[in-house]
Amino acid sequence: MTQMLLILILFSTFSPFCSPFDGARVEIYRIGSKGEVTGAELVRRELQRDRIRLACFSANAAANVRVPVPVHGAVGEYLIDLSIGTPPVTYTGIADTGSDLVWLMCQPCDLCSDFLTPTYNSSESSTFTVPPCDSPLCENLFVENSQASCYLGNCHYDFGYGDIYTQTYTSATGVLATETFTFQSSDPVAVPNIGLGCGNASTMYFFNSSGIVGLGRGNLSLISQLGVGKFSYCLTSFVDTTSASPLFLGSLASLNSSATLSTPFVSNPNPNNTYYYLSLKGISLGSTLVSIPSTAFALKPDGSGGLIIDSGTTLTLLVDEAYQPVTQAIESVVNLPIDDGSDIGYDLCYTLEAGSSPPQMPSMTFHFDGADMDLPAENYMRPIPDLDLWCLAMASSSDVSVFGNFMQQNMHILYDLDNEVLSFLPAQCNTL
Repeated sequence: MTQMLLILILFSTFSPFCSPFDGARVEIYRIGSKGEVTGAELVRRELQRDRIRLACFSANAAANVRVPVPVHGAVGEYLIDLSIGTPPVTYTGIADTGSDLVWLMCQPCDLCSDFLTPTYNSSESSTFTVPPCDSPLCENLFVENSQASCYLGNCHYDFGYGDIYTQTYTSATGVLATETFTFQSSDPVAVPNIGLGCGNASTMYFFNSSGIVGLGRGNLSLISQLGVGKFSYCLTSFVDTTSASPLFLGSLASLNSSATLSTPFVSNPNPNNTYYYLSLKGISLGSTLVSIPSTAFALKPDGSGGLIIDSGTTLTLLVDEAYQPVTQAIESVVNLPIDDGSDIGYDLCYTLEAGSSPPQMPSMTFHFDGADMDLPAENYMRPIPDLDLWCLAMASSSDVSVFGNFMQQNMHILYDLDNEVLSFLPAQCNTL
C-alpha cells in the first residue's frame, strides 16, 4: 500500500524442522534508513508512491473485484527478510497491510524490471509445488484477483494498475505455488504449504526487494495462511537510521499494559475488501477540536470513504473537508515563514534553517471510536534539513482517508483479528 512500509522477511540457512506455528518476531527495516538517497529525494518518492496507493485504495473500496495496490519500492517502506524453500534461502519483501498475496520474482524472469535483490529459483527447493486449479488455494486466488486464470492446469495471477497521475501501467504476473516458510526464533519453525506467487513478468520496480509480503485481510495473506489471529509492529523513529523495527506474529503479539487503548475495526460492505478500516470521530490540535464535518470520515454504503490504517503509506491522507481545517489549525499556531514545498509535493512547509530547532508544538489527537491517540509534533511535522524546510506530513485526498506510517512512529500497534480490534500503546520501538 506510501511512505510505504517495506518489510524484509529473512529466511536463514539452517536446517528447519516441522512444528505448529505459534508465533515469531521478525525485524523490519525502512527503505532509505541507510542513507541510499537524500532527504529531499526520499520525500519526493514517498509522496509519489502515496498518491499511487491512494488512487488504488479509492478504486478498490467501492468495487466488488480487487485491484492489487501497486508497490513501487522506493524509500519509506519497510522490508522483511523471510526464509523460503528447502533448504531455506533469504529473500526480502515489502511488508504491506494493503495487499494479500505473498509473491516473489522467480527465475527465469526475462520480462522483469531490474531487481537489486535475488530472484527465487524454484528448481533449488525440494518443497516447491504447484497446486491444481481446483485446489482451495487457487479458488481463493480466483476470488481475490479478477484477472486470475487457469492455464495448462496451473493457476496464474495477473495484477495490474493504471496510474492516473503518470498515465502509466504497471503489472505483475506469475503462477501460484506452495512453499515452506521458515521462521527463526529460539526454536526454528518450518511452516509447509504456504501459498506463494512465483512471478515471471513484472513492470514494477522494487527498491532493495524481491517482492511483496501481503498482511491484509484476504485468505492468501501471510497472516491468514499462518492461522494467527493477531500481529503487531512498532515502527522506530524516521530519524533513527540504525535500529530495526519489530514485527510480532501470533502469540508474541501482545500489549500488556493498563495504558493500552483499543478501537474496533469497521467492516467494509464489499466482501473482497482487504483493508483495515477504523472509525475516526475527529481531530484535535492541543486542546482545540478542529472543526471537521461529522461525516468526513464515514464509510459509505457503497464501500467508499472511511479511514484506513496502512503500513505502506507514508503520509496521513485526509479527505479535503478535513485536510483544509487541519492545515488552518497548524497555520494558526506556527509563526515561521511559510515556504514552498511544491518541489517535493508538500502543501504546507515552513522555513527552518539548518541547525535551528523547530518551535514547540501541541500534540495532535486522533479521536478514534473509544480511544484517543495522542501524537507528538515529530509524528506530524517533518524536518527536511537539506532543503531548510519543516513540513506537515499530511496530504489531501478526494475520497478515502489513510492513517500513514509517519504518524505511527514509536507507537506499538496490535491488529487483533480474532476480536476485530486495533490496540495501541506509545513505546520506544528501538528498545522492544
